[in-house]
Parts: sequence; C-alpha cells; structure tokens
Amino acid sequence: MSQSLEIAVLSRGYADGSLTPESVLDTVYGRIAERGERPVWIALVPREEAGRKLAEARARRDAGEELPLFGIPFAVKDNIDVAGMPTTAACPDFAHVPDRSATVVERLVGAGAILIGKTNLDQFATGLVGTRSPYGICSSVFDARYVSGGSSAGSGVAVGAGLVSFALGTDTAGSGRVPAGFNNVVGLKPTKGFISTAGVLPACRTQDVVSVFAGSCGDALAVLNAAGGFDAADPYSRCAPAGAARPAHWPKGFRFGVPREGLEFFGDEAASALFTEAVARLESLGGTAVPVDYTVFRDAASLLYAGPWVAERLAAVRDFALSKPDSLHPVVGGIILGAKEKTAVETFEGMYRLAELTRRAEAEWAKMDVLLLPTTGTTYTIEELLADPVRLNTNLGYYTNFVNLMDLSAIAVPAGFRENGLPFGVTFVGAAFADGALAALADRFHRLQGPTIGATGQPVAGPALEDALEAAAPGTVRIAVVGAHLTGQPLNHQLTGRNGRLVATTASAAGYRLYSLPGTVPAKPGLVRDAAGPGGIELEVWELDTASFGSFVAEVPAPMAIGSVELADGSRVKGFLCEPIALEGAEEITRFGGWRNWLARA
Repeated sequence: MSQSLEIAVLSRGYADGSLTPESVLDTVYGRIAERGERPVWIALVPREEAGRKLAEARARRDAGEELPLFGIPFAVKDNIDVAGMPTTAACPDFAHVPDRSATVVERLVGAGAILIGKTNLDQFATGLVGTRSPYGICSSVFDARYVSGGSSAGSGVAVGAGLVSFALGTDTAGSGRVPAGFNNVVGLKPTKGFISTAGVLPACRTQDVVSVFAGSCGDALAVLNAAGGFDAADPYSRCAPAGAARPAHWPKGFRFGVPREGLEFFGDEAASALFTEAVARLESLGGTAVPVDYTVFRDAASLLYAGPWVAERLAAVRDFALSKPDSLHPVVGGIILGAKEKTAVETFEGMYRLAELTRRAEAEWAKMDVLLLPTTGTTYTIEELLADPVRLNTNLGYYTNFVNLMDLSAIAVPAGFRENGLPFGVTFVGAAFADGALAALADRFHRLQGPTIGATGQPVAGPALEDALEAAAPGTVRIAVVGAHLTGQPLNHQLTGRNGRLVATTASAAGYRLYSLPGTVPAKPGLVRDAAGPGGIELEVWELDTASFGSFVAEVPAPMAIGSVELADGSRVKGFLCEPIALEGAEEITRFGGWRNWLARA
C-alpha cells in the first residue's frame, strides 16, 4: 500500500503539488473496489458525486475560504445522517432518507473533507463487537477470525485498512475506542457535547458522543477542531472552554493512575504484559505511576446496561421496536425490548448511585492527572463472540463503559502487538474538556513506538502535537507562575478551575531573583526583577481565555502584582512579580533554581 492517507501527509502533498485530491479519490475508490463493499460499507457515495463535491470545495478554496480538511476522504457511521443517503442504523426496515445532514457532517464538508460513504455498525449502535448487523460481520484488519470491535465496526476498519483518512463513529459505551484498539488506530472520544449530535440517531441520548477514528492523534485533533463547537440544534451541546481542543504540555512528574485493584485481562497474559510495557513507556516520558482503586470506575461501568440507561435505547427507537420486533437483530432486540420493564424508580435509583460513585471517584482523581487503562482486557474470535454474545461483549466494555457516565474525555491509542500479530491498545482518560491535553500526551506515547497506521504499514509521518504548542490561541493570555500556582501546589486549582492550559515548564531569563516571603499562607515565593540576578528560575506558563485571566488577576493579593516576565528563550509573557516592600525579612532562594527545589531542600 504505497499512498498514506494521513491527513498531514495529504495536505502536505496537495500544498507542494506532489499529490492531487483527484488522484487520492482514485486511490480510495480503487482500494474499496479491491476489498469489496461489504461488510465495511452500507452505502457508498458514487465516485462521480465525490468528484463534484471536490470541485465545489476547490471553488470555495479558490474564492478565499480556509478549508483545513480540503480533499481529505472520510466516512461516517450509518447512524449519522447524510442528506440524500439512507440512514439504516444497520436495520434495513428502519431505513429513511434525511433531507439534511447531521451538523457534524455539515461542518466537516464545510472544512473541505470529501465524504466517501456510510459504514457498518452493530445494529442501533448496541454492542462493542461488530457482529450484530445484517450487512455482514466486520473483522479485525489483522486476522479475519477475530472481531473488529463495535459498534463503530466499519469506521474502525475503514481507517485501519487505509480506505479513508478518518471516520466518524459514535461512542456511548466504548464504541469509539474498542475498534481503535482492535485495528491499530487512534480513537478520540470527545467530551460529551463537544461535537453536536444533531442528526445522529441516539443510542443513549444523554451519554452519546460522536467519535473520531484516525491514523494519528494529530489527525484526530484536527478533525475535532473542524467538527466541534456549540450547536443550538442539539439540546446536549456544550460550549467548550477556549483551548479545549488544543494540545497542552505535560510537566515532568505528571501523575498517571494505574489500577491497583480491579485490573482484569480475562486470562490474556499477552495483553497483561503489553500493559506493563505501556506503564513503563509512560514513565520514560517523565510520568509518575500512581496506584488507584479502579473498582469505583468498574462499579459505575456496570450501571450502563444493568441500570436505567438501557431504557434510553428503547426510548430512541421505541415506536419502531415495539411495532416491528422481528426486524431487530436477536441480541439487540433482547437488550432494547428488555428495557420495557424498567421503572421510573429504578431510573432515579440509578442516577443516585452514579452520583455517589462519581463523588467517590473524586478521591482517586485527586491522586492523578490522567488515568491509563487497557482499551480492552482481551479480544475474541468471531466464533467465540457469537457463541456467548452478551457476556463477552460485557468483558470488552470493562474499561470503557464508565467514561461517558462520569463525563470524562478519552483517547485510545495503539500500544504494541501480541506474538500472534493482534494489536493491543491503551486509553488515556481525563477530565471533561481535557481533549487537547490528552491528545498531546497520547501522541508522545504513540510516537515512542515508531507507529504504523492500522494494517497499512504506513508510518505516522505528520508533525508531533508538541510542535503546535508554540503560539497562543486567539482570545487567550499566557501567564508565568513560580510558586503556589505551580502544578501540584495548593493554588494550582485557581488555574485548572478556570480551564487553564499548561503550555510549558521552562525558566526565567537572566535578571531575576527569587525570595521566600515570610508570613504568607500558603507559603509563597516572590520573583523580583534585578538586572544583576542570575535568573534560571523554574516557572510554568499557563494559558487562560481573556475572561478567565481577568477573574484570576482579580484574586491576586498584595504584595503580588502582574507584570511582564522574560523567559529563557527571550519571549515575554504576563507573570507574577513581587513588590520590593515585601522583601523585608525574606530569604533569597535563587540558588535553588525554583520554588519546588526550595520546598524539597530538606
């Protein structure tokens, strides 16, 4: 397979003239024809129609529009509306043709991307396996005997097989992550409400997100930036904080949680060994592994199908399911129609239980900055899955089902191969709207392996997300902190609580001294401008939107003041400086190189 479809590679080729979008479309349709339409695809856009859409995008670009995804081929899961194409949700009797595309599709087409077709799925997005569809069973791109993962089966395979640059899935219980793990690609599960679900057939409407499969974290984040944003047509849409889809710096010593209790591989020793290697790899990037109790997350995960949220699946298709039960896949029908017995009392009891577990989880989150998990504990053959469809599906959701219930963000990335050639993946889980920060860390982790995309053999060749950390986002302000606002220090919450983004850990230029100020609670240092000072003082640069910066500055007490601080590279940002009057009785600590070194001096 000679031509990579990585977004960064195609965009570079278009810019230097070594590639044309027309030739890429020819490649894409040629690969699909060679592989066959089924079971990956439910419906394809005709090649001629794709060419017309490309011509329209080129005309808009030539007229001066900025099209960040110009000429990039993509696919969508067939529970996402595309105007003029049937939406089947893998149930032929349910098929209908919408007049308007889903908001997410409109935004991607508006960004210049070229839709290739609609992909297969576990019927009504109910399953993590890819075996529950009348359009055929998708399998792993590495071994046809094994499941592809679901419910976004076709989308994961389409990227893993090199048929498109990226594909949209949906994720309620892990459907945007499990196929990524089984097909050696990246699966970005954004924060709930980040991407509009208007025009997406619900599975569990309060928990659904549109997810992104791509060859690299950078590609996935590029799609999120083009597709995300508030949509008044979606009652569950949310306004993301400024910079939520931008990469962020992870300081040395960042804490990543690893399950102390509840780690489960279902007898898959190869997966267990690969997870141990993943922990060591993240430590090599400067992370500190912190043991956490996974059982609180596991207990929340168990609520998704045992609790009232299964009734949301019935609510999504109730009239159809009750009037045409024979049209449902037997396993899917058993799950959806079984929800008829759920009561309002059970719904409230489930909500109360989830709130209790989420509160208990806060104690675990206080120990860590990010949670590292296997994407799945194991994998199964199609034969095994068909023989025991419910129990084995439940096993595949062991590390995924809790994430949306607890309003968290996540990204799944490849993490090596078993001796039998099947891939293994891990997932980084973080707070709501930590999407860009997670992607940056996952990208560093992914690149350590010399990764290839899916089963294509093509290397990840686009720029690292760290390279995008240079410039401040529009409408934001960067501020240098040197003491109690540093990561892990008692006032850091004043930054993180305003959705601040850590940009860099660096040092001051020459011309500064640092003092330990007497009588401050919590203890604080004072940074003072002094032309004779040696500088080299550790500091962190954080980025806030302008409104948050204003409220942050309003909390700064005397003798602190906000001025301009010169960094070691010669650039300047806003920063904490100390009024000279506060230095009476203060001890100079410049020689320690920073506040954290001073605190650790004993």
